[in-house]
Amino acid sequence: MPFERIAAADSEAERYARLRLARSNRVGPVNFANLMARFGSAERTLKELPNAVKSSGGNFTPAAQALVDQELARGQAIGARLVLLGDADYPALLSQVEAAPPVLWTLGPLKAQTRAVAIVGARNASAAGQKMAQILAHELGAAGFQVVSGMARGIDARAHETTLETGTIAVLGGGIDDVYPPDNAALYGRLREQGLLVSESPVGYTAQARDFPRRNRLISGLSLGVVVVEAELRSGSLITARLALEQNREVFAVPGSPLDPRARGSNDLLRQGATLCESAEDILRVLESQFGVFAPASPRGPVPPMIFSTDGQDADIAKAARRLRELAGATPVSRDELIRLSGAPVHVALSALCELEVAGLIVEIEGGYIAR
Repeated sequence: MPFERIAAADSEAERYARLRLARSNRVGPVNFANLMARFGSAERTLKELPNAVKSSGGNFTPAAQALVDQELARGQAIGARLVLLGDADYPALLSQVEAAPPVLWTLGPLKAQTRAVAIVGARNASAAGQKMAQILAHELGAAGFQVVSGMARGIDARAHETTLETGTIAVLGGGIDDVYPPDNAALYGRLREQGLLVSESPVGYTAQARDFPRRNRLISGLSLGVVVVEAELRSGSLITARLALEQNREVFAVPGSPLDPRARGSNDLLRQGATLCESAEDILRVLESQFGVFAPASPRGPVPPMIFSTDGQDADIAKAARRLRELAGATPVSRDELIRLSGAPVHVALSALCELEVAGLIVEIEGGYIAR
């Protein structure tokens, strides 16, 4: 599914509807894109989807308008900007990844560029690790790159602090107004004044532990490559590196002492094929060969919407939904296998699966597996 091909909203009513649809239960980025492809607009989706899912035996209730109004008011009160997938100022790199967030809130004067590299690492980083993050961030900033990170303690904070003057982006797990960790409040204030804060969570939302892997996919999605400076074997930094590979981004790792547990994760990345990074030159050389980052950027014109109309096929989708629901059980089955067994055309089966998921009748498990 070409997520970046969702067209810009053509009215304020459609912008409002997209925010409301994105905040509805069980409508994540994948289902949002599928629903937009099926119905052509968020306004039409909100109008027709509740009736469509009834034939499957489920229900769909859009997010309450009062909650959407409250979120918009909170965002306006702090001067944040609502950016929708399809808008001209939606980050270009992020729009190219699968399951790009349909809604972002941003705060700060900086605009996201394609010349960006993420630097992530341990919260309890060593002095040497923090110094290395500072050197890499400084060299990347001097080369004209924005530095992306997650505003955590340790490596993240040092990378942001070093590149406030040259351009830095912090991705938050909570809402755009959620300062976490609290002891980075001063850094948050400086990012708000000089850099860019980005969040896909509702304004006013407080981050939970489950939100940080979701946040990490934005860090990698906003970047051409991810540099890991110190990371334990089970850490959020390694999750970011894995997500970067899934998004066809480059992964770099700074080697560390085998005696330091904070280096085991980054050293393991090197064993798995990550590019060894001892200076920004290692990063720039790879990015130039892979992406031609020093070549002038080609003009990016408006992208036409790609809509797979299912007008006149509602009965087929309802029939496929019933069949898919029968086939799905407690044991997870691959999406491709379910579609094959259903006998329905792929685009009809995908619409039916989306309908069943937003109706709460099936769940998608990581790896493309479906269960009841």
